[in-house]
Amino acid sequence: MSRVVYGVHVSVDGFIEGPKGEFDWPEMGAELSAYSIGLSERAAAFVYGRRVWEMMSSYWPRVESISDHPHDRAFAPIWRRTPKVVVSRTLATADHDALVIGGGDLATELARVRARFDGDLLVTGGTGAAAALAALGLVDEYQVIVHPVLLGGGRRLLPDLARQDLRLVGSRGFDGRSVLLRYERA
Repeated sequence: MSRVVYGVHVSVDGFIEGPKGEFDWPEMGAELSAYSIGLSERAAAFVYGRRVWEMMSSYWPRVESISDHPHDRAFAPIWRRTPKVVVSRTLATADHDALVIGGGDLATELARVRARFDGDLLVTGGTGAAAALAALGLVDEYQVIVHPVLLGGGRRLLPDLARQDLRLVGSRGFDGRSVLLRYERA
């Protein structure tokens, strides 16, 4: 059965976006990019909430016309070939052959998705889908990449969750700047 892994970039003061929704602060140096690409290559499927899905599905199919960043160029073909799952209460369908779940009992729907894939289901980006899954105790591993920036406001990492105890299973620095903290449910 698949594991659910939540990978997220966060500021030192606990925000995943700045006060105006800005996400221009994570720096994808060579080490962090290589780690991220490896994590993505091993994923059986990518899982997004509706808001992040709309951003990802509009960017990655045409990234070569927008960006020449080496990380973007390396990730684009991985994104295109990897199955995608969108967690949404409002979408019935999604483009790029994405599977939409979340219109019914999320735990039951995710159980079916987990049985369908052999490997990690990588939840990335925002907090909507991740918070819904975390609230149900369905996230098996948290991979939090802390970047050396204080945003002073914005969207918090997993707001309004009930307490859940976690166990540190690994940590690693990247490019002399960011730090990965890996946690599993205790």
